[in-house]
Amino acid sequence: MKKVLVIGSLNMDLSVRLNTMPLVGETILGKSLNYIAGGKGANQAASIGKLGGSVTMLACVGDDGFGKVEIDTLSSLKVDTSRIKVKKDIPTGTALIYVDDNGNNSIVVIAAANDYCDIDYIRENEDLLKESDYILMQQEIPYESVEYVAKKAKELGKTVILNPAPARQLSDELLSNIDYLTPNETELMKITSLSCNDDKEIEKACKYLLEKGVKNVIVTLGENGSMLVNKDVVEKISAFKVKSIDTTAAGDCFNGALATALSKGDSLKEAIKFASKAAAISVTRKGAISSLPSLNEILDLE
Repeated sequence: MKKVLVIGSLNMDLSVRLNTMPLVGETILGKSLNYIAGGKGANQAASIGKLGGSVTMLACVGDDGFGKVEIDTLSSLKVDTSRIKVKKDIPTGTALIYVDDNGNNSIVVIAAANDYCDIDYIRENEDLLKESDYILMQQEIPYESVEYVAKKAKELGKTVILNPAPARQLSDELLSNIDYLTPNETELMKITSLSCNDDKEIEKACKYLLEKGVKNVIVTLGENGSMLVNKDVVEKISAFKVKSIDTTAAGDCFNGALATALSKGDSLKEAIKFASKAAAISVTRKGAISSLPSLNEILDLE
């Protein structure tokens, strides 16, 4: 089994359940509030750990109760947390998550300690880049760190997976160093500034990214499955039909499962199908890390 290094965010999720999303200027009553260890980096690392992958986490937390919960939660799921940095006088990142009765969500992230996952911190831990085979990142840490890691990883011959969330413009240099880019359709639209309203438009946007040097684009489409586009294939992969109650960590679950399957030697199409199963199970449960499936649950899903 190959090693996966996750570099990303650790946030305490403040998850609010409500009937419907509030309109601008509207005050509504929520149904519940839960504190859950999360952050895109944490969710993806937890997914890999829970699925039996070999995973190490690089991230920063504050010297506070939220930070301790994050580290303890990941450690309990067999994620190597020994290099997570604890920052004095800086709070752990938080995410305000609103989930309605249809399972739709809106998220506001406060970066806080995640901003200290900077290039200096990466350089302090460069030995992990050399030891790892797959590097999985998101965009809740400084952009400069993402760009630096991608370039360094490619110099070292590593495989780079970037989940471009939250979406922002990506430089040509960064795109040229990405092996697997995994946006949803909204993120794809923001990254390319192209319309992504149907499969043809999504394919066109993906091919634009291939021209920029991305090796593979895997677009997650929720209940409509996913689309794989590379120089050899354009293929739509169906989703598994389930009743969704909370989509909070579905994308993170997909990315963690994808990295796990690839690290275990699965083909790309097999890895996408495995990740699709994992994400399908996750949306049937509330929460982020708490929604992540085990390996046996995925293997049992037909």
